[in-house]
Amino acid sequence: MAIAKSKAETIAFSLFLIFAMVASLVALPVSAQFAFYDWTGHSKSYAYIGATPNPVGVGQPTLLHFGITRELSITQDGWEGLTVTVTRPDGTTETLGPRRTDATGGTGIMYTPSMEGTYQLQTHFPAQWYNYSTMDIFSMAMLDIKIYYEAADSEILDLVVTSEEQEYWPGVPLPTEYWSRPIDSQIWEWAAVSGSWLEPAGFGGKLNADPGNDDAPETAHILWNKPLVLGGLAGGDLGNWGTYTGDAYEGKFSSSLIIQGILIYNKFDDIGTTTGFMSDVDVPVDTWVVAVDLHTGETLWEKTLYSPDGERVVPSHGQIYMWDSFNAHGTHAYLFAVTSAGFFGMGGSPDWHAFDPLTGRWLFTLQDVPSGSRMRGEHGEILIYTVNLAGGYMTCWNSSAVIDAYWGTTPNDPGWGSWRPQGKIINATGTAPITSATPLGRQGYQSNVTMEKTYPGSAYAQYYDDLVFGYYRPDTIGMFSTISKDNPPFTLWAFDAKTGAKKFNITHAAPSGNVSLALGAISAEDRVVTIWCKELREHWGYSLDTGQRIWGPTPEQHYLDYLSQSTLIAYNRFYSIGMSGIVYCYNATTGEFLWNYSAPDHLGEVLWANDWSIQPVFYADEKIYLGQSEHSPVNPLPRGAPMVCIDAITGEEIWRADGLFRQTQWGGHAILGDSIIATMDTYDQQVYGIGKGPSATTVAAAPKVSTHGDSVIVEGMVTDISPGTEQYALTARFPHGVPAVSDANMSEWMLYVYKQLPRPADVLGVDVTITVFDPNNNVYDVATATSDADGFYSAVFTPEVPGKYTITATFCGSKAYYGSYAKTSINVEDAPVETPPPTPTPAPMTDTYVTGFGIGIIIAIVVVGLLLFFMLRRR
Repeated sequence: MAIAKSKAETIAFSLFLIFAMVASLVALPVSAQFAFYDWTGHSKSYAYIGATPNPVGVGQPTLLHFGITRELSITQDGWEGLTVTVTRPDGTTETLGPRRTDATGGTGIMYTPSMEGTYQLQTHFPAQWYNYSTMDIFSMAMLDIKIYYEAADSEILDLVVTSEEQEYWPGVPLPTEYWSRPIDSQIWEWAAVSGSWLEPAGFGGKLNADPGNDDAPETAHILWNKPLVLGGLAGGDLGNWGTYTGDAYEGKFSSSLIIQGILIYNKFDDIGTTTGFMSDVDVPVDTWVVAVDLHTGETLWEKTLYSPDGERVVPSHGQIYMWDSFNAHGTHAYLFAVTSAGFFGMGGSPDWHAFDPLTGRWLFTLQDVPSGSRMRGEHGEILIYTVNLAGGYMTCWNSSAVIDAYWGTTPNDPGWGSWRPQGKIINATGTAPITSATPLGRQGYQSNVTMEKTYPGSAYAQYYDDLVFGYYRPDTIGMFSTISKDNPPFTLWAFDAKTGAKKFNITHAAPSGNVSLALGAISAEDRVVTIWCKELREHWGYSLDTGQRIWGPTPEQHYLDYLSQSTLIAYNRFYSIGMSGIVYCYNATTGEFLWNYSAPDHLGEVLWANDWSIQPVFYADEKIYLGQSEHSPVNPLPRGAPMVCIDAITGEEIWRADGLFRQTQWGGHAILGDSIIATMDTYDQQVYGIGKGPSATTVAAAPKVSTHGDSVIVEGMVTDISPGTEQYALTARFPHGVPAVSDANMSEWMLYVYKQLPRPADVLGVDVTITVFDPNNNVYDVATATSDADGFYSAVFTPEVPGKYTITATFCGSKAYYGSYAKTSINVEDAPVETPPPTPTPAPMTDTYVTGFGIGIIIAIVVVGLLLFFMLRRR
């Protein structure tokens, strides 16, 4: 112990001396603190190369790791000009590179061999100087070091290439069973079905689901439901009136987001809050933000969110940011709540307050973030373009360029390699460029480009590293009007987002007749922008590269479409939906009409048309989801409002649910994450989770012991065990479980189960396959059965051979349910062998003799007796 203490004291004393020397130097003039010395030298270099995997199959990539064995002193430094010579088995050569290494002295490149045989690989390092400065801790002198590293070639590496592919990590297939969060980071493949929804939906909100929702629901199957507010029918003296929906500027379920499987929304409407729409109250009504597990419906937290200075804030958007640097690698998930920047976001720069989506804990604040449209960079960083047409410039703010969000602010400091904003209140923009403070080199802004001051109107769309598009039509009457005085022309313009160079600035004549025009959907992928004329009920398409018309007009749409118009472009198709509720689909690049779809109202609930006025809710997975809502619906609400899923390519109806999920106009509409829909229903004011759920199968067989040749009956249940079925309201109605039903019956069945509408007739269950494992170790199917409306199924089969059987009943799953199975066993005994009647045994001769003699005596006695009888009678 004394030795250990002595060592500890020595270390402590040495550190004390070092700190004391450094502290004593602080008071000295800069010129007196350090001596500077030049140190120049030469060094031999040692090059290397490796390949992983090795061997590798033809057409399979291998990672080549090459460099020299000398690391560099500064994180941002690297060796320049390294190449790799590849000699193929046929003697031909190729050169890879040149490449720059990182500070470890190494770099990498993927290489895919094209022929079988042995390749030879060799690294070539060109001679070069390396200059850097460092401090000699002992002499306290600054050394200006210059070292000349000699050229070097690595040893030759043999890369063996085989005709057979080498086995890699096989990957994990997409889920075939009910799954939940968190997803293990090793399951890379599930990225395809685990997307989020990071921008609010609703009035003026986004319509497209984020990537990672490639299994969007193909039935209306409900996973769970929970109250939003006290809702539904009031009843009693108030008759058929229901709870106010909020569809007159007072939206409920607003700011709804999904962040890595967590659904987040405002529980109440936004009236009476200082951050609400057009709010003018001094004392805000308390607001509750709710976070729910999207897979189970479980409430994770429910609270009011506060900024560091005590202001109540509500969610505005989410972020999943991928940080990848020399020091740290991984994603960071944030829920942002924005402090109001004035009426409609005008009048100031907002503050962004970041919270932990899992707990609601405050993490950090970004102050004075520029106002503008949010978009995402390739790593999930948030970008905001601010276009100043009068000033002739445009800035692009980048959330990853905020200096104080880093752990350290000095580029060569190890802390600079870590993203560490938590606990900070950060200036998001600063006042001047600061070089080398972030990878982007500026405080908050990644670019500032100049452009002409000749663009009229406003910028309507910005596309990262692509272009900025604008539209103008003069003399528009009214703030929200599309009517213009004296039928003026309209102007389309665009400039390059990276350079500011003009792409086009073109004025087009409007159609005659003093018509009103409005911008429609714009697509950077399809390079098209659309214009709508409500009087003519036509669309035109213009090139996003030239500003010239490329198609149109489209055929005239239904007259009711003059009242409203929703358009979107997806899957190389342009969709137009108005008050008529008819979906018109056109080719986005040619304007060719492809198909239309409508949702008829067969029961006369709609007061102005024969079809429901459905509107696009979102699109994903080559599907479009449509719902019914109105700006200010009368009460009682029209019954049976549909939610519909159609094939975005063909227009075919995939499912329709009448009266199950009525949407909201001013609140948050349905959104999608982890391939699960979350939506509010305005009929009962509940929040629903919609998607594929778990099932349970039971099985029993009788008799348990049977005789070979007799039949066996197999029976059981298939039930829905989604989280929502566990609530008392359902267990009381379905004490044996909620039956699983066919996809075709799902919409009506969900109305019965969750909305208490009448039980539908002629409901089909699901198919069950009966499989046996027989005594001879053979496996085969012996029967199939379809469960009924109670979930019950049964089937009969006759075992082929005696012995023990294992019986499996399997429901393979459907579009609404993941599959399930159950097992049981029986024993089949041999049938008893029938015993033939016994064969008589021949008697011995002596027995025959005695017997025969005995019979003769008996006969003689009888005869004598009869003679005596007659003789006595005569007397």
